[in-house]
Amino acid sequence: MEHWAAALLYFFAWALARLPWPVQRALADTIARLWLARDAREARVTRRNLEMIRTDLAGNAREAMVAEILRTTARQTFETLRLWTRPARRNVAEIAEFHGEDLFDAALASGRGLIVAAPHMGNWELLNQWLAHKTPLAILYRPPESAVGEAFLRRVRANVEGEVEQVRAEASGVRTLLKRLQKGGVVGILPDQQPKAGEGEFAPFFGKQALTMTLLGRLANRSGAQVLFCWFQRLPGNGAPRFALHVEAAPEGIADADSKVAVAALNRGVEAVAQRAFSQYQWTYKRYTLRPPESGEENPYWDLYR
Repeated sequence: MEHWAAALLYFFAWALARLPWPVQRALADTIARLWLARDAREARVTRRNLEMIRTDLAGNAREAMVAEILRTTARQTFETLRLWTRPARRNVAEIAEFHGEDLFDAALASGRGLIVAAPHMGNWELLNQWLAHKTPLAILYRPPESAVGEAFLRRVRANVEGEVEQVRAEASGVRTLLKRLQKGGVVGILPDQQPKAGEGEFAPFFGKQALTMTLLGRLANRSGAQVLFCWFQRLPGNGAPRFALHVEAAPEGIADADSKVAVAALNRGVEAVAQRAFSQYQWTYKRYTLRPPESGEENPYWDLYR
């Protein structure tokens, strides 16, 4: 049944994506205003994140940033529907700018293996399609709790032109990634998802301790693979969405044998990416739910659960 339900979801996504972009943009902006007016979960989480990490913003300035983040988040949703339901070749052909692609090509040519760290920035679904256009790769993902949701994601993420292996974030999947890297292959990882308790280390992220995955650093250390940060930034304009590719070297220490050093470097890299276009980062995510055991802190989002 989940496959039928996923097919129905795909039909609705396809139908919405066929609307003219000005209509989609207007719908997205309306959704963002409703989130704000109704103090929806997205608005509450975004505001709490800013309260914790952007002490330079207060009052009207903070609310203006919340509104901008919600607007970009809603627009990103509609952009993603377009990307999922149009030929990947067409999406890739419409990329407007390329910055650092030579770094990516050199890493591929080196044969050392390559880990692509892809923060939740701009539009990471377009990055999947661009990567598949460039090279065979494996992408690590955390499956949704819903079987229908997973079936839907597998269907839309199959809309690529190239060889992409979707690997579940579990022990057997990690072994698959390591083998691919040791053979000189390419692996894509979202580095800024909060891992489960016991599966990461705490490190500063925008000045606040955040539980951070150790997996990326361990893979880089054991395989000798190079690590690059890659993301697509949304360009300004009122026309159809336009994106710029960015590829940058990872901070020094990201493959250190000391996991605390590695996760600190990883967070520095993600933070630097987010600073490039702050409102395009995924601030609707509860990044700081788990707190250091010795800190005595509680989940900062507890009072938002209603």
